[in-house]
Amino acid sequence: MIQNMRKQILVGTGLFVFCQVAILFGRLLPLSTGNIGRPGPDLALCLLFAWMLRRPDQLAAPVIAALFLLEDILLLRPLGLWTIVVLIASEFARTRESRWRDQPFMVEWLRVSILVGAMMLGYRVAQFIFLLPVPALGNVTLQYISTVGFYPVVVLAARWLIGLRRISAAEAEMMRYSR
Repeated sequence: MIQNMRKQILVGTGLFVFCQVAILFGRLLPLSTGNIGRPGPDLALCLLFAWMLRRPDQLAAPVIAALFLLEDILLLRPLGLWTIVVLIASEFARTRESRWRDQPFMVEWLRVSILVGAMMLGYRVAQFIFLLPVPALGNVTLQYISTVGFYPVVVLAARWLIGLRRISAAEAEMMRYSR
């Protein structure tokens, strides 16, 4: 029984890493022809919260930190700043997952949108404090709106394509005692 749960955790973690790397690869592809329109959603962040609020046992903090640090390096962002913001927010969501588990999806969506807004605001404030280049507020606002708007799409895609679903209270209790 315990071996099966460990196998599920390893498979889930591997699947999450694969999805995040695929999203990062898609972001690195030169698909635009020089005309930069509105900024797109942060699909990696949407997938992180969808996974964290459904299967928090499959995501360890070092895995999250390594993936988002790799993203910082490859996307030429300030090294580790977005990573620490994402890590703090994901651990915040992990500690509240048991209380959010029985809530309807609209409440989850509202909470995730508030959390993403707080993350983007904190990131922007840190950029001001450390005198880093700050992107235009309009672009950040558009990225926030598109990220929040795409969150239900990512949750639905994760449910249909990957089979990611919320754990029940009984499953959470079994996981707690198996550790």
